[in-house]
Amino acid sequence: MNFSEIPKTELHLHLEGAAPPAFIRRLAQEKGVNMDGVFDENGAYVWTTFVEFLATYERACEVLKSPEDFGRLMAAVLQEQASHGVVYTEHFLAPDFCGGGDLVAWKEYLAAMTEAAEASPVEVRFIPTCVRHMGPEQAKITARMSAETAGGLVTGFGMGGDESQFAAADFAYAFDMAREAGLGLTSHAGEVEGADSVLDTLDALRPSRIGHGVRSIEDPALVERLAAEAVVLEVCPGSNISLGVFADLKAHPITALRDSGVIVTVSTDDPPYFHTDMTAEYRGLSEQLGWTQADFDAINQAAMKAAFCDEVTRAKLLATFNGA
Repeated sequence: MNFSEIPKTELHLHLEGAAPPAFIRRLAQEKGVNMDGVFDENGAYVWTTFVEFLATYERACEVLKSPEDFGRLMAAVLQEQASHGVVYTEHFLAPDFCGGGDLVAWKEYLAAMTEAAEASPVEVRFIPTCVRHMGPEQAKITARMSAETAGGLVTGFGMGGDESQFAAADFAYAFDMAREAGLGLTSHAGEVEGADSVLDTLDALRPSRIGHGVRSIEDPALVERLAAEAVVLEVCPGSNISLGVFADLKAHPITALRDSGVIVTVSTDDPPYFHTDMTAEYRGLSEQLGWTQADFDAINQAAMKAAFCDEVTRAKLLATFNGA
C-alpha cells in the first residue's frame, strides 16, 4: 500500500503549528528575528513538556506578522499536505496571531490566506479558534470576529490552547455566538486532561466534534455517550504519543474507541513539532494496528460527513473516498 497516495481528509491542523521549520527559519532571517532556542542543531523545533511546546509554538509565531506572511504560510502548508495525499483539510486559525484581535486586520489576513487556499489543489476550510489560556473575555472577541466573517472559507469555530486553564463553561458565551452565526463547533478536550474534560465540554459548549478526546476511553459511560450522540473525535495519534499521553501507538485507544462505536478521524495536529505527517500516521495505523484500506476509506468518509463544508463539496469528495 502506498500510504502517501491514499486520498485523505484532515480535520485537525493548526496552520501556525504546521509551519515547516525551514519556512520559519527563512522568514526569521528575512526579518532579522532572533530564533535562538526555538530550533535544535538539526533545525527541528525544540520542546519537552506541553508548556514548553506552547512556548516554542508562540515564539515561532513571532515572525508571522503580516497578511503576506500568512498567505505564504498557507501555500507552504497546503503544498506539504498535498504531497501526503490530503484532498480536503480544515485549518485552525488563531485571530490572536492574525492581526492581534483587530477585525479590520483579521479581514486582511483572511483575504491573503483565502487567495493562497484557492490557488491550491487541496480543498480548504477555515476554523478560527480562541486560545483557552488567554481566557474567556479574549475568546468572546475571537468569536465575534469569527461570526462577523462567517461564510466563504470560514465555516467553523473552535478552541485550542492549554485545556487545564479555566472551565469549559467559561467559554459558553463565545460558542453560543459562533453557533448563532451558523459556524460548526469543535473544541480541544480530553488530551492532556482526562475524560471529565470531554464531558464538561460536551455539556457546556455542545460541539459536534471534539479535538482529540482520546482520554474518553477512561470513562465507559462517556464512550457510550459519544457513540450514541455521534460526536466525532479528531484523533491525532502522533501528537498524543509525542506529548506523552500514550506511550506508543499500540497503547493508543483509537481502535478501541472506533470498535466501541465512536466516530474517529485521523489528523496530525502540529506535524513538524511532533515529527509526523499524514503518510506516517496511515503507515503506523496499518503496520502497527493492522488497519486496512477499508478502514482508511471509512475514516475518510466519516471525516467528510463531519466536515464543516457545503453539501456539494461533501458529495464530491465522498465519491472520491467511496471509489478509492
